[in-house]
Amino acid sequence: MKVLVTGASNGIGLAIVKKFLNAGHEVVGLDKQPSDDVQVNYSLCDVQAKYSHFVCDVRGELPEIDGVNVVITCAGIQSPEEETIDVNLNGTMRVVEKYAFSNSIKSVLTIASASGRNGAEFPMYTASKGGVIAYTKNVALRLAKYGATANSISPGGVKTHLNDVIMNNEKLWQAVLDESLLGKWAEPEEIAEWAYFLTVVNKSMTGEDLLIDNGEMLKSNFIWPEEKTL
Repeated sequence: MKVLVTGASNGIGLAIVKKFLNAGHEVVGLDKQPSDDVQVNYSLCDVQAKYSHFVCDVRGELPEIDGVNVVITCAGIQSPEEETIDVNLNGTMRVVEKYAFSNSIKSVLTIASASGRNGAEFPMYTASKGGVIAYTKNVALRLAKYGATANSISPGGVKTHLNDVIMNNEKLWQAVLDESLLGKWAEPEEIAEWAYFLTVVNKSMTGEDLLIDNGEMLKSNFIWPEEKTL
């Protein structure tokens, strides 16, 4: 299949690119940065796999790419600034609207965030990711006529360079780990496995948001006196 991935040069996007290449698919990557890491690891991929890369901003002009079967949107930023809406939400919408609605489409997957559910982030960021979740449901409604699925993934903490400010601070790192039931964050490669399942293996789930947060959303601290009284 021909798979288009935005945010392809690092983090979750790069892990997804490698997963699909190793599975023998043709992958087209879009990112503001070049694809050096993908090219370095190209020899590890199936010899029949193909990778092409476009350096572009999801807010700007998008390249003409025909025959896309799977669209996966990973491009995003974590910022308190207003541009977060334009990149995370508007950028996602621009990519999906351009590439997804054709007879060749099989699946669309957007990368949202657990913050889009619980609001625990910068206001603009949570709004952008909540919008991605809602928008993906709308995409599912419109893609049904093609027999295609559309879902979103909402990761909690993931070990990417965007979170270095947390991971490199021992006190903050322990604090965020304590907020999850399993005491850990996900690796980008794990999210890539879910992305592959939802877009290639899955044929029946559509319009849903999959939460992958190591149980963080379930974690709660029930405050109550130790000695109960009637």
